[in-house]
Amino acid sequence: MECIPILKMGNCLLVTIQVDMHDHLAMTLQDDLTNRITQTNAHGVLIDISALDIVDSFIGRILANIARMSRVLDAETVVVGMQPAVAITLVELGVSLTGIRTALNVEKGMALLRSSLNETTNPVAATKRSADDNAED
Repeated sequence: MECIPILKMGNCLLVTIQVDMHDHLAMTLQDDLTNRITQTNAHGVLIDISALDIVDSFIGRILANIARMSRVLDAETVVVGMQPAVAITLVELGVSLTGIRTALNVEKGMALLRSSLNETTNPVAATKRSADDNAED
């Protein structure tokens, strides 16, 4: 039986989809990932879809659901590595990826997650950074 590995990196989970995604596998990933978030108390989820050439409307909805479920479980989600053809297809299909944050690659995605997690776990530091940024202008 196919399964997509979910790796723990600090307080984040990393999911790298390296196989063709079919509906059953997507549903399994959704269940496995929400279980791992609660088991590990993860606050960030990074999903790398760079190996996917095709993402249909069902898989797009599953990704959006994963992001919403993760948020309910107190974890931010970032999807990285979306191929241009996949982005075009999702837009043409009218699939709304509301609530899904994206980045071009894993490095930028992790930076986005770390930035987001630092702001939510340390609001004083985030406010200070914001004030420092404004002072530089």
